Amino acid sequence: MVAIFFRSLAFNVGFYLSLLVHMVLAIPSFVLPKQVLFELAKSWARSMIWMLRVFCNIKVEYRGLENIPQGPLLVAAKHQSAWETIALLPLFRQPLFILKRELTWIPLFGLFLLKGQMIPVNRSSGARALSKMTELARLRVREDRQLIIFPEGTRRPVGAEPRYKFGVAQVYVDCGVQCLPVALNSGLFWPRRTFMRYPGTIIVEFLEVVPPGLSRDDFLARVSAAIEASTARLVEEGRSEQARLLGALAPRSEPVTEK
Repeated sequence: MVAIFFRSLAFNVGFYLSLLVHMVLAIPSFVLPKQVLFELAKSWARSMIWMLRVFCNIKVEYRGLENIPQGPLLVAAKHQSAWETIALLPLFRQPLFILKRELTWIPLFGLFLLKGQMIPVNRSSGARALSKMTELARLRVREDRQLIIFPEGTRRPVGAEPRYKFGVAQVYVDCGVQCLPVALNSGLFWPRRTFMRYPGTIIVEFLEVVPPGLSRDDFLARVSAAIEASTARLVEEGRSEQARLLGALAPRSEPVTEK
């Protein structure tokens, strides 16, 4: 565990240094097309994935990439870790996120979020916030963008009871586009609320696309069932690998010999 601690520390230092470098490089993007900013954000995401592999022995496996359609899209992903908020960026041409308004207040970083036309939400506004969010989502998706949304609203620990929000169904109905469900097991290797990173393979599985036109209830039932079933399978697979890797790292006692 000592080795994992120092590897995690090295990764976190590198992660924030990479963010700082990419933010400096992105300053000219304020007067350039927003696609320039997207490409720099994707570069930052790729650097994170590379550092996880080099420092922490965390690999990534993508399954079902052939299920990712072109054009406007709603991407509904399981949310276990901060990892997926960054790592999914390179897979979509013009990624779009719904995020809490307070993130746009972060110096410089918040300006980049506004430049990228992300959708800030004031969670204390209740129904009014949902209405404004869905309106902006509809406008942005019609601009040929891919909206990455986390149906549970916040990170949930691995194995926790799922809590899918009705808002994602409203966004689906209002946008009128197909939805790509995404299952993953990132929380095993990058748990929430800790800087520790554990070795293993993060598996991301892009599931069968849900066509537009379903009712809100039918959509939510279909998406949640698909994501939860696949996530349970990926978590079980990840736990088996993690147990093997952590077992190999555990110190072994010397055999006792009689004199």
